[in-house]
Amino acid sequence: MNRAAWQQLAEDRIAEARALLAGQFWSGAYYLAGYAIECGLKSCVLARVDSDGVIFREKKFSERCWTHDLIELVKLAALDAARDADAAVNPARFQNWSEESRYVRQGRADAEQLVNAIDDQVNGVLPWIRAHW
Repeated sequence: MNRAAWQQLAEDRIAEARALLAGQFWSGAYYLAGYAIECGLKSCVLARVDSDGVIFREKKFSERCWTHDLIELVKLAALDAARDADAAVNPARFQNWSEESRYVRQGRADAEQLVNAIDDQVNGVLPWIRAHW
């Protein structure tokens, strides 16, 4: 998959999460919203690979990319410093990040909170990711 495909997948997953919220499928909405972040971050990883040749400096780099761990994907995309700087200004933006929570049955309030935290056009995680992909 290329960067554009990961970007489209991220957009699809957040749209599907919104549709699942409307249909009152809370756990599915929560899961897909988290997956939207993962897809967006994988596009960011590819942006790094394209720009600085890390894949040729770190032999095992591509193996490390086969993860669902959002924090690890931030590191692989070389966005940890940018994330930390942004979190200092906007700590709420990144508070709901957890791969494990996507595998727990979620209720309406948690699902709505996560989808909104990810997709909010001012303070959302996905707009932050879009700025880096």
